[in-house]
Amino acid sequence: MARLSAALGPRLAPLVAVLAPFAARLAPYARKLRPLYPRPGRAGWRRWIPSWRQVVGGFFASIGLSAMFLVVAYAATDVPDNLNTYATQQDNVYFWADGSPMARTGWVQRQAMPLEDIPEDVRWAVLAAENASFYSDPGISFKGVSRALFRTLGQGDTQGGSTITQQYVKNVYLSQDQTIRRKFTEAMISLKLDNQMSKDDILEGYLNTSWFGRGTYGIQRAAQAYYGKDVSELNASEAAFLAALLKGAGLYDPTLTSANRARAVERWSWTLDRMVEIGKLSKAERATYKKFPEPLKTNPLYDTGEQSDYLVELAAQYAKKSAGISDKDFDLGGYQIYTTFDKNRQDQLTESVTKARAKVLEDEPKKAKTAHYGAASVDADGRILAVYGGPDHRKQGYNESNATTVPAGTAFTPFVYAAALENGVHKTRDGETTPVTGESLYNGDNKVPVTTPEGPYWDRSGRKVAAENDGGRNYGQISLRRAMELSVNTPFMQLGMDTGLDVVRRTAEDSGFLPSSIGAQVPTLSLGSSTPSAIRMASGYSTFAADGRHTEPYSVRKITKNGSRVALDTPAVRRAVGVEVAREVSAALAGNFRNAHPADVPPARGTEGGQAGAGAAEVAGKAGTTATDTAAWYVGTAKDVSTAVVLYRIDLGKSLEPLPLEGIAGPTDDSVPYGIWSGAMSPLD
Repeated sequence: MARLSAALGPRLAPLVAVLAPFAARLAPYARKLRPLYPRPGRAGWRRWIPSWRQVVGGFFASIGLSAMFLVVAYAATDVPDNLNTYATQQDNVYFWADGSPMARTGWVQRQAMPLEDIPEDVRWAVLAAENASFYSDPGISFKGVSRALFRTLGQGDTQGGSTITQQYVKNVYLSQDQTIRRKFTEAMISLKLDNQMSKDDILEGYLNTSWFGRGTYGIQRAAQAYYGKDVSELNASEAAFLAALLKGAGLYDPTLTSANRARAVERWSWTLDRMVEIGKLSKAERATYKKFPEPLKTNPLYDTGEQSDYLVELAAQYAKKSAGISDKDFDLGGYQIYTTFDKNRQDQLTESVTKARAKVLEDEPKKAKTAHYGAASVDADGRILAVYGGPDHRKQGYNESNATTVPAGTAFTPFVYAAALENGVHKTRDGETTPVTGESLYNGDNKVPVTTPEGPYWDRSGRKVAAENDGGRNYGQISLRRAMELSVNTPFMQLGMDTGLDVVRRTAEDSGFLPSSIGAQVPTLSLGSSTPSAIRMASGYSTFAADGRHTEPYSVRKITKNGSRVALDTPAVRRAVGVEVAREVSAALAGNFRNAHPADVPPARGTEGGQAGAGAAEVAGKAGTTATDTAAWYVGTAKDVSTAVVLYRIDLGKSLEPLPLEGIAGPTDDSVPYGIWSGAMSPLD
């Protein structure tokens, strides 16, 4: 009101002067309309009821005042000169851990297209879905505005019922805030814009500024992102699907979830039927569109580089989740994402995997075609320093370093060991726990049946469950630390049963394993039936390097937008196991490394060639194999950095079931995963 008074006061002053004499003459009559309460000449409750003249007068007065208010508001509303950030996109920039630029991505891609280059079928698919009366309405939907205002007052959803003109105004001039003030301003600008611009110009602007998901604004980029073609090549069926995305790409992109696909198919079919109903598609042509036009799985416009794609993907996912940034806002750009990725370690890890891939391809070309490699390096403080996600994100879209695909195998046994050291074991079902140490003895013979307090453990097929050692070797009674150092499997399956598989599971989760990746609570859990990603496996081993403290792995340390710091949730540190337990597990893993790779043990500090002492204890690691030969791991720690490498085979063209490695991983003590690990971690001293 203050703004209106300031703007209109000087203009209305002459009119007020002219109307003043008439107002003076009407004043006595206006006083007669003023209600007197209680009304004279009436009794009881009737004294408090206005007369019919007053009711009618009040009704028409309210209509007059409302009309005057709308006229004044319309006159005082100007179409803004400048477009907002919804129409001017920025890039998102990613930085390495040292602050140097890593990648610049144009997640939101836009290419304005003249309306004449957009096929009529495409235009009318959008109009049929969003605003069939576009060419005849005044720019706003009075019914829609009323409904939106009602919902706003009721704390409901204000969207829905907007015309294309209103949506265009919201996209390019206003914010996306769902408030009464924004909705009213939108309506006023829409009315004025409808008188200033042609309908075709408004439709062109709307089609070029609307959000279609996958980082795209505008119908041209949407056509390229979902169908790999220009908008001029779209048919009515494909256009009907793209029109569905205007309701919310996060809900209608069928590649995201099965529920999305169901919604998209329903909306697509409805839009085509609606085009027939309004006379913009013949029934004969509609009959030819029976099959849903499946879009591409990924956006072909997305392009940063072979490995940087995987880094950008991880950082973007973490940034949005930890900073509470919506997909839509993130796609609008303007963010500077400072990652935890170490460029030198990333280059070294990538080179190490690339060399190993080439060697396997040369030695076993047929088997190597189905080989997959995943790797990750994680610091003890939770920072993800490097990952290997695959040969090229543009050819293999999923990230091998973050995939929960194959079992961890015997690389999981340190978590069984830690659970037992931390919690003790049960010799009887309801008895007290008995402490265990690295010197506690267990049977290390091959195929020793697993027992419970009641006797042998039988599987569902009626057979006794037993573990097997590599090479079928028997070790007799052996200490737990020695069993870890020599990678003896059988003691740890029994140790898991004695500790309690629920305790083993809890220890693994506390150390960083995702609950969804933990295997079933049966004896094989202790020998690695869980399927952690390389990132989570490295994170788990880093817990031992951090004296039993676990920090969730993270890939972004800071986010800014246009110079302003964006609030970012940082992962908390939690206690997974005790300090002494963590150090005992680390010592056992260091022993495993010394036994398996004596030539690679770095000299102890203060010596020139010793294999024992403080220097050697800094390097710890273990290989992981599976009973079904479907995965080979190596996970190890040096200088507080843990790296996990996994190799497995899957023929994605036939099945998602892992295939036997059939020797391509090499011998356990000199495996391909170990070669990758040592190359990525070199030098160890």
